[in-house]
Amino acid sequence: MRSVALDRKKHDRKSFDCGVKALNNYLQMMASQHASRDNTRTFVLEDDDNPSVIIGYYTLTMISIDLTALPANLQKKHHNVHSAGLIARLGVDKRYKGKGFGEWLLVDALKKLLHASESVAFPLIVVDAKDGAADFYKKFGFVPFFDAKHRLFITVDSVRKSF
Repeated sequence: MRSVALDRKKHDRKSFDCGVKALNNYLQMMASQHASRDNTRTFVLEDDDNPSVIIGYYTLTMISIDLTALPANLQKKHHNVHSAGLIARLGVDKRYKGKGFGEWLLVDALKKLLHASESVAFPLIVVDAKDGAADFYKKFGFVPFFDAKHRLFITVDSVRKSF
């Protein structure tokens, strides 16, 4: 398995349904536009039997962070930093749920962001957990921000050590 950049001509975005309307709509209507403007990058996991079928996807970008929403030790360590990598969206089609694809996509996204941090340094990776998905991310070491329980983070150093 490997992720590939979303190709609006190749990938069937209309039949993708992860059960979260906002995630479906983004993939179907906005992901390609955002990529063409260099605002985000969306990667899909294709079905091996039919590469036009999207098993799942994630979207990466950068985000500004408020250091006061972090624990004191991280505020002190990163006092001059104001940006982080962001996993803006992650969804798995309902037909493929419960088969480990969400975990695979998350690990793949973390690897891409870790690689990016080696060229353009940033200390944190942030995720916006949609519709109660926070527990999924917490299993992988993500911690909620003080001021937003749906927004979680993990340090790049923690990700590096886990690989």
